[in-house]
Amino acid sequence: MNKSSEFDFSHHSPVTTVFVIPPSVHLLDITGPAHVFYEAADGGAPLELHYVSLHKNVSVETSSGGLSFAALEDFEKLTLKKDDIIFIPGLESHLLVSAPFLKEIDNFLRWLRAQQKIGVKICSVCTGAFIVAWSGVMEGHQATTHWKFQELMQQTFPGIQVLQNRLFVQDGLLYSSAGVSSGIDLSLFLLGQMYGSRFSAAIAREIVIYLRRGAEDPQLSIFLQYRNHLEDRIHKVQEWLIQNLNKKVTADFLSEMVHTSPRNLTRLFKDTTGITIGQYVEKLRVSHALHLLQENQKVEQVARSCGLQSTNQLRTLLKKHAGILPTEIMS
Repeated sequence: MNKSSEFDFSHHSPVTTVFVIPPSVHLLDITGPAHVFYEAADGGAPLELHYVSLHKNVSVETSSGGLSFAALEDFEKLTLKKDDIIFIPGLESHLLVSAPFLKEIDNFLRWLRAQQKIGVKICSVCTGAFIVAWSGVMEGHQATTHWKFQELMQQTFPGIQVLQNRLFVQDGLLYSSAGVSSGIDLSLFLLGQMYGSRFSAAIAREIVIYLRRGAEDPQLSIFLQYRNHLEDRIHKVQEWLIQNLNKKVTADFLSEMVHTSPRNLTRLFKDTTGITIGQYVEKLRVSHALHLLQENQKVEQVARSCGLQSTNQLRTLLKKHAGILPTEIMS
């Protein structure tokens, strides 16, 4: 994103953002947030980016995908201040409760505690939450992590309230996210807090993020839910419904598409997914409508895009499933 006079940062103090590179780091956990902040800095935001290892005097780390990071700085040589940011991404699961690994990074954990005391924002992505938790700064706070490791985290750290099915969680100056692409969502959320939603929206457009997700969005969206099956006919129906939400749909049409009877398709869909076709379509429409409204599209256009006959239908649907009206969503 090229620097532009469209945004005024003259009243914003410089912010140092530190990206920690642990051994066996998950690539998208770190490169997603790092690229968001790079684009923000390129767009004129007063951000200074640094990359450090978890280990003292180590300048090279290798990711879980085999790609190496070089020229890493020593974290102890950085002087941070209130409202600076530290990002800690996920790493291989065998390290999460490894006593030898924890002993190796004891200096970093002490440093992290010191940064928390001076008001630095500490952000974790995926299993990076375990590193923050081991430092002790999460004790008594809410947090989240990747859904596969939520139970392990809660068992390991009973003093932390691990929230399930959340993309990211903010508790004071502690931020935690579910993993992989949710680190991008968290980064955009942070930019919105710092520089306003218009700037974060511009960055989202720059990196071609179509839908910006919020903290309350589930880790698995409706577009991923109910797809963990091997029934090709149902997958075909689901794909058509997702791509044609604005069209009127009938059981006859769908059943012809997969060469079966409407009665058999209705039974097969419920047996395969656990919900009816009608319930699935409603969930798709609600999710799609919420995102369009968050992008400030007109209510009438949102209703049409979701295949609804009127704005009253949209209001009824949102009230039923989300307990909210369109005007309460639009910013």
